[in-house]
Amino acid sequence: MKPLVGILMGSDSDLPIMRKAADILKSFDVPFELNVMSAHRTPDRAHHYATTAHTRGIKVLIAGAGVAAHLAGVIAANSPLPVLGVPINSGALRGLDALLATVQMPSGIPVGTVAIDGSKNAALLAVQILATSDPTLQQRFLDYKANMVDEVDIKNARAQEQLFA
Repeated sequence: MKPLVGILMGSDSDLPIMRKAADILKSFDVPFELNVMSAHRTPDRAHHYATTAHTRGIKVLIAGAGVAAHLAGVIAANSPLPVLGVPINSGALRGLDALLATVQMPSGIPVGTVAIDGSKNAALLAVQILATSDPTLQQRFLDYKANMVDEVDIKNARAQEQLFA
């Protein structure tokens, strides 16, 4: 099955964080690809990927990077696809530098930005984007949300038991 989501990361050290996005996409049976590329160290590769991803059937891109975190912006500048940026905590500023670099895109170059180390939410947002044209995927997402309600109800019942037992 052709990948629908491209997961990109600036370094292999970002894999523990970006793996969470991969796990979510797997749980929804959304095919994806994962690549390491750098806006600074492999700019030609990043440019080529961004300009061709849509021609290969990719629908959404998730780009995670730390410190200067220019990957999502470079990809967004060169691609017609929605780009979801994941700022990664990898430096002295604990991800704040990456958050600001990812969220502060110039007008005309939008990057949807999630929380620091928030690749799980980026993947869920990618699923929601894809689900706008896929009723089966939309139902899986609705089931996912219903399951979250059930989990909270169970936790609430446990807390009530402990408090009032």
